[in-house]
Amino acid sequence: MGNSVSNVDRVSALASAYASRDSQNAGVTLSEVRDLTLWQLSVWPDSLQSQAGTVANQIGLPSFPGFGQVVGDVDIAMLRIEPLKFWILGAELTECDSGNGAILDLSHSRTRIRINGTQATTVINSYLPIDLREKYFPVGTVASTAFHHVGVTLWRSELGYELFIPRGFALSLWELLIEASEQYGLSVS
Repeated sequence: MGNSVSNVDRVSALASAYASRDSQNAGVTLSEVRDLTLWQLSVWPDSLQSQAGTVANQIGLPSFPGFGQVVGDVDIAMLRIEPLKFWILGAELTECDSGNGAILDLSHSRTRIRINGTQATTVINSYLPIDLREKYFPVGTVASTAFHHVGVTLWRSELGYELFIPRGFALSLWELLIEASEQYGLSVS
């Protein structure tokens, strides 16, 4: 695992359709968060506490998250996407005790889109079958779901919604988000 993610030149999956827009009354702002560093940590039931705790400590977080929760911020975070699976955002993992878990570099396999604005929840609810009301999906919550039959991960961060889409589907889903957002005023950055 000695290869560094940062040494590879990346091309955005959205580069061919990326046109900056700025509506004065934008109800939705869409932006690609580039240069994604994303690692997956899978642990075994009997090593959950030790492995997740070690990784959280390794990346400077006070603890690891509960299921469906996130610890950290938009730069460095640990997302618990399944009971025994975590995503590490913004920090590179280089080793894991293979008897207690496994790590996988997902940095090039996903596109991260940030969606915010007064109508962001309305647009997302056009496609994702999740109750996004603050009471049920507050800041710091993460869920795996489907967007047009494509498995995606949605995190409600302090900056809006962070949508992680498989790279191969990013462009077509981006176009759907653009189309749905235009009726509310759209800013693309």
